[in-house]
Amino acid sequence: MSLSGTQIASLVLCWLAYAALHSLLASLRLKRVVAAHWPRLAPAYRLAFNLLAVVLLVPPLWLTFAWRGPLLWSWQGGWAWLANGLAVAAAAGFLWSTRYYDMGVFYGSTQWRTREHAAEDPGGLTLSPLHRHVRHPWYSLGLLILWTRDMDEARLTSALCITLYLWLGSLLEERKLLAFHGKAYARYRERVPGLVPWPGRSLSADEAHALCTRRQARDATPMHDDA
Repeated sequence: MSLSGTQIASLVLCWLAYAALHSLLASLRLKRVVAAHWPRLAPAYRLAFNLLAVVLLVPPLWLTFAWRGPLLWSWQGGWAWLANGLAVAAAAGFLWSTRYYDMGVFYGSTQWRTREHAAEDPGGLTLSPLHRHVRHPWYSLGLLILWTRDMDEARLTSALCITLYLWLGSLLEERKLLAFHGKAYARYRERVPGLVPWPGRSLSADEAHALCTRRQARDATPMHDDA
């Protein structure tokens, strides 16, 4: 049975509510308010944020799968092998890329253990091999997994909402990254696309290393185009 207009609207509103709450909790302004007025809570902020992000996902995901209906499209034959292969490769890429992240900082355990009160996440600018080709590799890999799945109306509605939020979320995230890393991140953003790799717009390993190590230099020399 197809979704009613009310069901589609409810699902969209549920994703909008998630996006609004998630963006508010992730905002640097709110983090600074907590750090300034409730400093004892600051070390646990990242841990609490991650927990809430997972819990808040439950309602829209539950609706997405509770309202499953006839498929709009389904990958078949060789296309199914290709779609599933891309999804597996994306999942493997995600797991492989974690070795280049400080997962303690990402989860918030480092901030809790060191009793970090600053609103900004600790650590400097680091660029993994995937970051040399897209600025938000986890978002890109997530989108690849998302759009290689079979789609019914509920899943398509959720996929569109998630895609829009990841794009908007990447823009909001970059405001924080510019605040954290300044000119180094601005230079990086000029060279590397956000979500979709593009020929000729990437960094060599040496350029990425040089950009990170020169982060604090105001007068760093321009990077050359030999990627």
